[in-house]
Amino acid sequence: MRRNDKEITEQKALDEIMKKAQVCRLGVSYESMAYIIPMSFGYADRVLYFHSGPEGLKLLILKENPKACFEVDIDTEVIPSEKGCNWSMRYQSVIGFGEVEFIEDIDGKRKALQIIMQQYGGDLKMVEDAGLSGITIFKLVVSSMTGKKSGY
Repeated sequence: MRRNDKEITEQKALDEIMKKAQVCRLGVSYESMAYIIPMSFGYADRVLYFHSGPEGLKLLILKENPKACFEVDIDTEVIPSEKGCNWSMRYQSVIGFGEVEFIEDIDGKRKALQIIMQQYGGDLKMVEDAGLSGITIFKLVVSSMTGKKSGY
């Protein structure tokens, strides 16, 4: 990172940002092009959990190339100035890399959905096993992550 004074290195601080974030931008590579998907997610123990319908472009891509990156940000605010070039942003963010794994078993899906619901302060009413079989659940196991803050 170019600006060491803005870097967040403590895992506890990174975890706090991840737990507070509401949207995760998942970045993947498709036919030599970047593809970014804003998604709801859950985070626990350096693993991000996502849910999806049973088909779609992101699933096609992830099955072909499970390597992905992610970005979350919180507390964003524009800091205006009298000169346009002096405007700034206040934020905290985390960027990381990892590999996606699909969760096929019912118990694993139920656990992942519970983590996703906890991300948003909700409780999951147990979904019937038949309903879980129609939901695609995948996780991104984090291999590395870094944080950055500005205005703090």
